[in-house]
Order: sequence, then C-alpha cells, then structure tokens
Amino acid sequence: MNPQALMDGLIAGSMIGLGAVGITLTYSILRFANFAHGELIAWGAYIAFAIAAALGMLSGALTTPIGPFSFGWALVIATVVAIVLNGGLALLVDALLFGRLRSQKGAIIIMVMASFGAALTLRSLLEFIFTAQPLYFSKALQIALPLGGGIRATPDQLLSLGVAALLVVAVHLLLSRTPIGRAMRAVSENPQLAGVAGIDVRRVIRVVWLLGAALACVAGISAGLLVQIRPQMGLDLLLPLFAAAILGGIGSVPGAMIAGLIVGLSEAFAVQLIGAEWRSAVAFVILVLVLLFRPQGLFGRAQ
Repeated sequence: MNPQALMDGLIAGSMIGLGAVGITLTYSILRFANFAHGELIAWGAYIAFAIAAALGMLSGALTTPIGPFSFGWALVIATVVAIVLNGGLALLVDALLFGRLRSQKGAIIIMVMASFGAALTLRSLLEFIFTAQPLYFSKALQIALPLGGGIRATPDQLLSLGVAALLVVAVHLLLSRTPIGRAMRAVSENPQLAGVAGIDVRRVIRVVWLLGAALACVAGISAGLLVQIRPQMGLDLLLPLFAAAILGGIGSVPGAMIAGLIVGLSEAFAVQLIGAEWRSAVAFVILVLVLLFRPQGLFGRAQ
C-alpha cells in the first residue's frame, strides 16, 4: 500500500473534522441536523476568493507568495474578512429561517427540511454568481517535502494540518475554560433550565452560528487552496461531515476532529484498496455501522 495515502487521508480528514465540529455544535445546541452547513464551507471559500482577487487587483504585491507557500498576504487578509462575512451569512440565514421556526415552536423535521431548502438556495446562488466552473486560489506548483517513510507533503498541506489542529484546540479550550463555553454546555444539556438560570440562550445560539461558520470557512479555504473551489464542494463533503460528527459523538469537539481524521484516512485507504469509485461509499458505511453498533459515537454519552 502506498504510504502517501496516510498523508492524503490526514489532509482530507482535517477539513472534514473542521466541518464536523460545526455540525456537532449546531446539533447539540439547536437540536437539529443542519444540512445547509456544507454550503457555509463553499460560501466561505468563494467569499475569500472574491476578496483575495479584489486585493490582488489593487496591489500585485499582496499576491506575492509568502515564503514557501503558494499564496500571498491577499489570501491571509481575505481569510479574516471571509470568516466575519461567513458568520454574518450564518446569522442572516438563522434570522430569516431557523429563528422564525424556533419562535413558532417548529418540529425538528420541519427544521431539517428547511435546512435542505436553505442548502439548495445557497448553492444555487453560488452557481448564479460565480458559475459552476472550478476556481483556484493559486495555480503555482509546489515541491512536496519528504517527511520520511515515503510520505511527502507540500508546505500548504502542512499549514492546513497545523491550522486545523490549532483551531480544534482553541475551540476545546473555549468550551471548557470560558464563561461562554460553560453557557454553551449548559444550553446543550437543557435550554429551558439554562434560560431560567439566567443564561442568554439567544446569545449562545448566535455564538454557535458564528463559531460553526468560522470553522466552515477555514475548511472551505483549505479545500480550495489544496484542491479547487466548486459550488458543489459543500454537498460533496456533507456525508463525510455527518459521518464524522456522529462517529465522534454529538457535542464532542475533539471527537469530531478525531472522527474526521478517521473518515479521511478510511477514504484514502479505500481508494488504494478497492478504487476511487468507492470513495464516496466509505462515509456512508461508517455512518451506518456507528448508528447500528455505537449510536452515541466514540466520545459521546449513551442517552
């Protein structure tokens, strides 16, 4: 077996893990499966692309590659702005759709179906604005660095892995060491009781949307930087995201990241063993096995 599959799986798994963290947080707080989360990944990537392109037109120096990486400061600035704008998009969708359904005490199935409609709308808007043609943050070729054992990785890939690890640690510390994190955990346990105890549940919900959208944005930018940007990229990641969120255990941030790596590695090794045409089936098999044998996930608690 090609040892390079290990690096490919880790890279794919880091992007899946970041997206899965957003899904597990949304589900644990809002109690519904948000199928529009994948579109936040795509929107984050496209917003960053548009901003980076605009900055590049204003100053060509901003597109000069930073050190060994394939991108310049334009993408760094665009990432920060895109995180903010993607969070604003998530809040807008919640205000226009999910928030109104919550105020009307809408059933969970209605929220889920609404998320399907939101996903279709957001994806169609992307295709209308940017067309379906793939885009690239950079077309510069990078030399893969030897890491030992027959494994090689480009500087962009190593950066993507490092950023994903730092973000997961940061989110875990946010949830476990800060007042807003404790409030989020309280709301996930019992929203009504948390409200009675004086916790601002609406503020917690806004923070969850912002946090999930920020992580989705970074995942989308990483995917666009290492592969390409397409309107369908969020849809393609949706099944692996849910497989990772459920495998890791709903509510567990480290669990979602570890499960994302497991899903990514499983897909990479499946490509080596049985062929690339079966890659998309791996996440489905993992999802079914978890639901059958350990529905609480690896790090979740049995209900």
